[in-house]
Amino acid sequence: MTLAYSPNAAALLTFFAASVLTALLVPVVRRLGLRWGLTDQPDSRKQHTTPMVRLGGIGIVAGFSLGLTLTWAFGGFAELPVSKDTAIWTTLAGSLCFFVIGLADDLFALPPLPRLVGQVAVATVVWGEGVRIGTIELPFGFGDALAPVLVLPEPLSLLATVIWLVGITNAINWLDGLDGLAAGVSGIAAIGLLSVSFSLHQPAAGLLAAALAGACLGFLRHNFNPARIFMGDGGSYFLGFALAAISIVGPAKGLTSVSLLLPLLILSLPLADMSAVIMGRLSEGHSPFYPDRRHLHHRLLRAGFSHRRTVVLIYAFTQWLASLALVLANAELRFLWLALATAILIGVVVASRRLQEEPWDGAEPGEPSSLPEHPPHGQR
Repeated sequence: MTLAYSPNAAALLTFFAASVLTALLVPVVRRLGLRWGLTDQPDSRKQHTTPMVRLGGIGIVAGFSLGLTLTWAFGGFAELPVSKDTAIWTTLAGSLCFFVIGLADDLFALPPLPRLVGQVAVATVVWGEGVRIGTIELPFGFGDALAPVLVLPEPLSLLATVIWLVGITNAINWLDGLDGLAAGVSGIAAIGLLSVSFSLHQPAAGLLAAALAGACLGFLRHNFNPARIFMGDGGSYFLGFALAAISIVGPAKGLTSVSLLLPLLILSLPLADMSAVIMGRLSEGHSPFYPDRRHLHHRLLRAGFSHRRTVVLIYAFTQWLASLALVLANAELRFLWLALATAILIGVVVASRRLQEEPWDGAEPGEPSSLPEHPPHGQR
């Protein structure tokens, strides 16, 4: 018997393997980065006072890949249909390409336009290989008649897929403004996608999500405030594209009226934050890439929340949104999970307000403890 006959065991193995391997590999990446001088140097615009390695994405990608390789070696993907096999390999290849784009920016400070062109090009190739938003089952029918299915023309399918892949990638990238924020939100979103994928009988997408969640957890061991390493654009691009692509090959594959909402709901916080920031910049005549402090985490810091409380509060909202997705997917024990998520959210909000006058992390409220006022290269 192989893991293919036990999806839950395969998911657990993938999660823990990716988590442990990432936690072990990230310090190696950090030591090499310091040795070779591949660091983000302190300056007058930045809060950290020592050189920080921004190549943590290498550890995330390595842990993710090795975790999946271990699951594959134990037969976790043995029963995968050929059509799904192609989608999985395309997702992995696209994620690695986005990682390379981000890594090039970390090393060579690429301007925004070349990065965006590269992202669109990779997303277009991924669409051509079958990872695409192609059909939508409309939410109405008549009597016993099946709900009508809207088949998107290829140009519209391409546009929707590229916007989805590039949009979510940059939403996660722009969320990477505080220690542990992007990794934690991505990990929670990946766990949500894992649960929803299994509920919709998409175990292959669930295994990818399990590896992603494990890699995020392993990285948080070194990235939660005070961080010892940053994931860089390579890491955030990888996480963002992987989440977007997994949601297409899993919950949103052959979209229905319900599954259409699931990835949007799980990822709605970073998407809403990115949309609000872009609209605010455009309304003032600035470029969408103009550096400022409009993001949700900036607003919470200015409201008096400490670095850690800001991050935990955003975690709490993200896990509550993920629990709503479980309800829509009719997952087992969904209302229990929603009740627990609601209790956690209320508890975090109440505790944050009560402790607002007493900073957790030694930083003054409203001041991040280690990241720059504007992220490097002005890309967020």
